[in-house]
Amino acid sequence: MPRNALIMATGLLAAGLALSACQTVGPAGTGLTRSPLPKPRAAALPITPSAESKALEGYYARVQRSLLTQGLLRTDGGGADVPFSAAMLARNFERIAFYKEYSPSGGRLVARESPSRLTRWVKPVRIQVHFGASVSDENKAHDQTVLTNYVRRLGRITGHPISLTKGRGNFHVYVMNEDERKAFGPELQRIVPGISAPSQRAVINMPRDTYCLVFGRDPVDNGQFEQAVAIIRSEHPKLMRTSCIHEEVAQGLGLSNDSPLARPSIFNDDEEFGLLTTHDEYLLQMLYDDRLRPNMTADEARPIIRKMAAELIGSAV
Repeated sequence: MPRNALIMATGLLAAGLALSACQTVGPAGTGLTRSPLPKPRAAALPITPSAESKALEGYYARVQRSLLTQGLLRTDGGGADVPFSAAMLARNFERIAFYKEYSPSGGRLVARESPSRLTRWVKPVRIQVHFGASVSDENKAHDQTVLTNYVRRLGRITGHPISLTKGRGNFHVYVMNEDERKAFGPELQRIVPGISAPSQRAVINMPRDTYCLVFGRDPVDNGQFEQAVAIIRSEHPKLMRTSCIHEEVAQGLGLSNDSPLARPSIFNDDEEFGLLTTHDEYLLQMLYDDRLRPNMTADEARPIIRKMAAELIGSAV
């Protein structure tokens, strides 16, 4: 999967919004509302998918088969064939946590990397999943199980309160088909008041090579996410949907960028790994370590990053 589809959603939206896509969005945009979020309303759409949605389902099935045939979308988490050192881990963390993948240009969001500050959640993360009417009961059950297990794992890794909720979530995961996403504009505006036009277009007009995306919102630009929205295409086969969930939720926690040097990792455009790896667990541990503070610069954090990486890997940087 082009990470331009899983990581894009952490780039920009409104003041204080970050977009990342697996082509997962980072800090940029206008600010989150501090009032309770309105209860999402399902769009009045036919349950029967359009020809376009059915064509995408066939296309992504072929994409998954091709990736698997090439030995990609690995689910083993890494092993002896992909060793990494403390120095590599520190380098990868800095590139993934202190850069954002998308920037505004000419009224739209473009895949242009730029330096950022450390951004993560301080408040508890309450993840709420929403399924489009077109999603089958079988796929709902599968994705719900994936999220349930993944959320528990993320809580253990980060030590931060992360939970699933059926209402009043602040991290919304939408699983929708092409038809439902194209009609998502009014609902998106209700969920994220003040969202910019470029950010709306990034969601509504997702190109075929953007597999999923996520954006996080830092309302007062202080390095603290207070809201995130992830979009997962329901046309994906199970492994690709699971991969999207793994990457977009992790990126929505603050790992907003990708790096071609990160391995074994889902934060890499090469699609070698489909699910969160041991390397990525270390990245999340570092992100939520109390020695780092929201809004730190890379220069401020670098000595701490090196020390943490050495502690985790057991060797000097």
